[in-house]
Amino acid sequence: MKALILSAGEGTRMRPLTLTKPKTMLPVAGKPIIQYNIEALRECGVKDILLIVGYKEEMVKNYFDDGSKFGVNISYATQTKLEGTANAISYGKDFIEDSLITLNGDIILDEEILREIIEDYEESGADTLMVLTEVEDPSAFGVVELDGEKITNIVEKPKKEEAPSNLVNTGIYIFNKDIFDKIDKTKVSPRGEYEITDSLSLQIEDGKFVKGHKTEKEWMDIGKPWELIEINESLLNNIKGEIKGTVEEGATLHGEVFLDEGSLIRSGVYIKGPVYIGKDCDIGPNSYIRGNSYFGDDVHIGNAVEIKNSIIMENTNVSHLSYVGDSILGSNCNIAAGTNIANLRFDNKTVKFNIKNKKVDTGRRKLGAIVGDGVKTGINSSLSPGVTIGTRATIGSGVLLYDDLPSDMRVLLKQEHIIQNKKENGQIRLEEVEEDMNK
Repeated sequence: MKALILSAGEGTRMRPLTLTKPKTMLPVAGKPIIQYNIEALRECGVKDILLIVGYKEEMVKNYFDDGSKFGVNISYATQTKLEGTANAISYGKDFIEDSLITLNGDIILDEEILREIIEDYEESGADTLMVLTEVEDPSAFGVVELDGEKITNIVEKPKKEEAPSNLVNTGIYIFNKDIFDKIDKTKVSPRGEYEITDSLSLQIEDGKFVKGHKTEKEWMDIGKPWELIEINESLLNNIKGEIKGTVEEGATLHGEVFLDEGSLIRSGVYIKGPVYIGKDCDIGPNSYIRGNSYFGDDVHIGNAVEIKNSIIMENTNVSHLSYVGDSILGSNCNIAAGTNIANLRFDNKTVKFNIKNKKVDTGRRKLGAIVGDGVKTGINSSLSPGVTIGTRATIGSGVLLYDDLPSDMRVLLKQEHIIQNKKENGQIRLEEVEEDMNK
């Protein structure tokens, strides 16, 4: 069995983080999202992997190369036009030998799910196996109709009361070669794409055995920026502490703390794990690093900084006397002294984010800012909960930012200064000193 992972899309709902990185390469708990799936496939004995790339593909290729350092064999195909999942999967036609497990690169699967579906596929003799899960409201999904284990119909986004079941398509499949014959016959859908569910419907019409595999095991689907924080939380709870760098005398570490090579934790730092710190980082002195925080390589955290439940990507500096709560900071940012990134609304309500110009309730009471790559803040600036900062934006000193700031924009605070001459003939007038003291 071989594997095909879809990694061509941009991930527009994840902006500004995906303005500079493919969605599947966003880091959580020390690795890009897609790496978790590659490693899970390897552990299940699937070592020949085709990555379907497109948007900023060079980042994927440069990181994984031929896959040898990850214990797998990786090859690449570029989806030149984003024309749907069937089009993307069609690139596997010359790659497949017998069967092909196919999944999206922006989910993180438990390898136990992979083991059980591989076993089920091999035992059942199915032409296609589709992984299903049960949801309360199926109206936003592709919903299946079953006869025993055989899928007899797929209905896309039905009204809740008209759905044939509560079992929905997860987008995880195992195919044999027949699927490519059906993809060749698939017509463009009303939204202008070649849909793999239309190809599966052709298989059903042709009498092929399309098997539904219901799983109750959970996987992690990353579609919105704050979900990256939630998945980071979950994955960090499984890390094992290891100190490869240097911890100065006077630092305090509780719980699981992973400190990679070349990194330094200075005296007076207090860390409450789980926390992951990458290579060549410099933390402290006298900083407070709270649980579920992840630092990429070459991150610098200054004196008396507090970080809570946040992702800070590589080459970013957070200067002294700053606070970062429940936030994501992109790569190559410079957070100036005294910057406060707030994570709690004054009215205690849940935080809302703009996704494609639409306000979306995150359901989280504590959530800070999503900050793109290359952002700079000035001293004593503040970011309100729920703001997004585009790449290379600049926030001036003393600014309280409560609206989103697009990429390559600068916001400055205009102040009116009153400058008074306190001297007369080179002497400070006594009556003025008395007035100041009285005030």
